[in-house]
Amino acid sequence: MKLPALSHLLLLSRLGIVVMALSWTCILRISGQNDLGPGITILWKDAAPEGEITARYGKPGYIEIIKGKGTITGKRFAIDPAAENGVYVRFNEYHVGPGSASTMVSVQTREHPFSFFLRDVSTGFPIYIPEYNVVVTDGEDTRDFEAIRQAILARQLRTKLEMMETEPEESFDAAAMVTRNQTCPTWLGTSRDIRTFEIYYAMEDAPAEYEIIRPRLVAGIRKLEELNGGDAEYAFVTGRGQGPVLHSERRLEDGMLPILHTKLVDDDISYESVFFVSLECSRLTAENNTGTHYLVADNHAAGHMFTESQKQLLDKKQKEDLVNKEETVLWARSIARNNSPVPRYVWFKTVKPGRGWWSGYEWSYDGDRGFSLYENGRIFCISRLNGVPLVNEEVALLLQPGEQAVFEFCIPHAPISRERAEILSRQSVDERYRECRQFWRDKLTSAPYINLPEKRIEEMMYAGLLHLDLVTYGKEPDGTLAPTIGVYSPIGTESAPIIQYFSSMGWHDIARRSLQYFLDKQHEDGMIQNFGGYMVETGAALWTMGEYFRYTNDPEWLEVSKPALLKSSEFLLRWRKENMGADQKGPGYGMIAGKVADPEDAYHQFMLNAYAYIGLKRVAEMLRKSDPEISRRLQKEAEAWKSDIRSSLFQSMAHAPVIPRGDGTWCPTLPPWPEATGPLALFADPGNCYSHGTFTTRDVLLGPLYLVFAEVLDPGEEASKMILDYHSELFYQQNSAFSQPYYSRHAWLQLKRGLVKPFLRTYYTTVSALADRETYTFWEHLYHASPHKTHEEGWFLMQTRWMLYMEEGDTLRLMPGIPRRWLEDGKEIILENVASYFGPVSIHILSDLENHNIKATIRCSSERKPGTVIVRIPHPGYEKAVNVSGGVYDSEKETVRIESFNGEAKLTLKY
Repeated sequence: MKLPALSHLLLLSRLGIVVMALSWTCILRISGQNDLGPGITILWKDAAPEGEITARYGKPGYIEIIKGKGTITGKRFAIDPAAENGVYVRFNEYHVGPGSASTMVSVQTREHPFSFFLRDVSTGFPIYIPEYNVVVTDGEDTRDFEAIRQAILARQLRTKLEMMETEPEESFDAAAMVTRNQTCPTWLGTSRDIRTFEIYYAMEDAPAEYEIIRPRLVAGIRKLEELNGGDAEYAFVTGRGQGPVLHSERRLEDGMLPILHTKLVDDDISYESVFFVSLECSRLTAENNTGTHYLVADNHAAGHMFTESQKQLLDKKQKEDLVNKEETVLWARSIARNNSPVPRYVWFKTVKPGRGWWSGYEWSYDGDRGFSLYENGRIFCISRLNGVPLVNEEVALLLQPGEQAVFEFCIPHAPISRERAEILSRQSVDERYRECRQFWRDKLTSAPYINLPEKRIEEMMYAGLLHLDLVTYGKEPDGTLAPTIGVYSPIGTESAPIIQYFSSMGWHDIARRSLQYFLDKQHEDGMIQNFGGYMVETGAALWTMGEYFRYTNDPEWLEVSKPALLKSSEFLLRWRKENMGADQKGPGYGMIAGKVADPEDAYHQFMLNAYAYIGLKRVAEMLRKSDPEISRRLQKEAEAWKSDIRSSLFQSMAHAPVIPRGDGTWCPTLPPWPEATGPLALFADPGNCYSHGTFTTRDVLLGPLYLVFAEVLDPGEEASKMILDYHSELFYQQNSAFSQPYYSRHAWLQLKRGLVKPFLRTYYTTVSALADRETYTFWEHLYHASPHKTHEEGWFLMQTRWMLYMEEGDTLRLMPGIPRRWLEDGKEIILENVASYFGPVSIHILSDLENHNIKATIRCSSERKPGTVIVRIPHPGYEKAVNVSGGVYDSEKETVRIESFNGEAKLTLKY
């Protein structure tokens, strides 16, 4: 029998034919009359299959048992046990061309049902699913199961994950050579107060006519009546302007504080500048930094949502917020130095409204006072040169060799009166700089001490903490805080890593006050929803509250919050019950439906239900001691929900097309919700899926990986491995997701499965592509969308936390993902009092390989200390320890296991 060309076979696989099988070795062949379409052979190893073959967008016309004995009844088959069994199938209706609605064949057996596109079947690359012991090939392939399996293995191919294991460990520098280098605007402020400033400094990937300063109010640029309601954007210049060579750099103070340093080299002249924010009149201290009410901040954020009662409270707080409030002020100082042996000129242009040479705004410059003012007389900038008012808006100044000139200016967040400007003009930039630096350093005194061999990562852990804090708004000293996400309102999902990192760094008070935002804004029916119609926030917020309780074991908070926790739990259960009708049996039964992000996908999404399940589970866990009866009831409900999710998961997997892996085998897949047929990006069904810069948004960023992360699946399950496999083969570039990569939860799963090299590839690829490499600020997307995106930064910080320490039940895992180079000779790792589920944890590791040893000291002495501690000590040269004291050494995993941990341990590994 002559089969059609491969392209026709590819089309056929879209028709959706199903075959159900048990487990032995069998061959099923679908064939028939000469006028029928393509034929395929299905072979099982060590199976006695019984099931049904169906097709979506197609119809099998003939089924024949070609190995073993059994019966055929319509589309159903039953084969007796044999060493090898199989069927041959042919189709009389099929579509195997490109595009959607291609024939999808489904093999529905009691064990290991699966589906495939008919067009994907070929002799050259048969579908071989080793987990199911099944092969699908075209009808003219006469080889048996073992011959096909051996032919595939003989190619000695590897999956993408396996390839990573053979390659050198990833590093930031190596990743940065191939990833995008994206500079990001820098946000400066005082924390708690929404009046921040954005510095847009011209860089190679972001050229601009001027350097730009934008006073911000969370999502938007401040609008001014002096600009007819337009945006307050200000431009200034140091140096001769935009030339063919751009030699500039930026850095944060101490590598971590929200104080921006820049350096521009213009031939023989260097311009070194510093930018920071302080208060107009008061000294910048924790006591004087009163902040903005969380509802007022929320109102200025993008995507906010308010109930009627919240709107009424907002109106009141907005009026209160306007009374007797001094401005925040951006200060800038630029020191120009002549580095040549002869006199050279330097140039400065002080601040002007607009961002181009022609702004269209009416303003003037008072050189006697150094004031830039609008027509109404209000001052928006004060400028000085070498300590006296700058005489002109633009100046050129001749410097002798080694001489320097100091250009300074300050911008109040909103224009001020001449009287206030006179007072402001007498202030010292140096004094304001010192107090700003001390303000931020004081905040870090309450954070753990961290010393890492890779200073970039160490700095990012601290800089990230302050970046999150910078845009966490609310009234000091104890008001509710809004953990915003850059320009966006707090979201149950996206604020989660922000709050959890606060807890990881011991900032439990900030975490608690941030959680209060979700409790304060809870709806009367128990729903938690704050952003853009997202339906996922209730479960996600409850999960983060459960994580907070794991860190703190705070009974007082639990007692106060219990009514709200139960109200949200009951809301979720009522919602689930609406999806449990007798007429709703099948995929999606017992699962809630709604959108989880921007796309309007009101389906029974796995992500939505995963968060709801883990949220309910965490509430049950929190109440285990204080209210065991309610705890048991909620735990029972959560387990029933989990069971329904898993049922839909495996039904969906059975009907989703398998895809090829890099080693020549094939892997089952999943859709993001049970209503879909496989990954949306494969277009099994008609429709479009490109969104937010990628085809993969729904499948990866909002997809079934959340089932593992949210404990519906165990990381060690076969299904979890399959999900990771097909994601890595189909959807990742350099093992990182597209567009908004920190929405993908595979980094966590890789660590849980001990895949350190793949984890490090994900870790360094993603951060080098999405974060500014000099100031550590993150974009939301890989196409310059949404700056200072703290959701992305929060997940990077949590990945770093997991790389250093991770809890698993009663076990504390230390250093599960660190790079080997961190333990090169002379290097050390110090964590002092980082927060964990077990209380404060400290570890000191010192590599002394010159004397052939690595030593570690671990301390965790709280009442909640772990029963077991596992420390991973990877030798930089892959050597195995020859003698270990202090615990049980696993040479394959390079770990030392400490059983019955008593609060302190010392390890020595000899090499």
